Amino acid sequence: MEKIYLLLGSNIGDRAKHLEEGRKMIEKQIGKITGASHLYETAPWGFKDQDDFYNQAVEVETNKSPKEVLTISKEIEKEVGRLSNEKWHPRILDIDILLFGKKVLEEESLQIPHKSMHERNFALIPLMELVPELIHPKLDLTIEELFWNCEDDLDVIRLD
Repeated sequence: MEKIYLLLGSNIGDRAKHLEEGRKMIEKQIGKITGASHLYETAPWGFKDQDDFYNQAVEVETNKSPKEVLTISKEIEKEVGRLSNEKWHPRILDIDILLFGKKVLEEESLQIPHKSMHERNFALIPLMELVPELIHPKLDLTIEELFWNCEDDLDVIRLD
């Protein structure tokens, strides 16, 4: 079993419900969710002319390979109703693989750790809630250190 960290995001419709549906499907198809951050409302990254996102990090124990998790994640996104694959555009559900144990994988279709997570507070803050002392396998810094070094100034607001 491998401990992995996924980031869920939604900015269309009932954002909290879409994240809940995503978590349920992750549990059924990828593995047991052993931790989940609070929900955070975050400003959009990249393409700014869209609604704010809800984001959440989840810790999952899985026996699946990174490619299997990627394939299943994309299927879950479609099942929940994701319409667009355009980068940084509105989406009903987005699932990103942030970390996969201590694996480092650099392929065209999959990069682990996520290539931009250290530049984005909407990924770092929910992940930091779960595992502040976890070491990034490429950058050799904790998640908390990555957050303090991050230059992203977009708002990330915890929801209760």
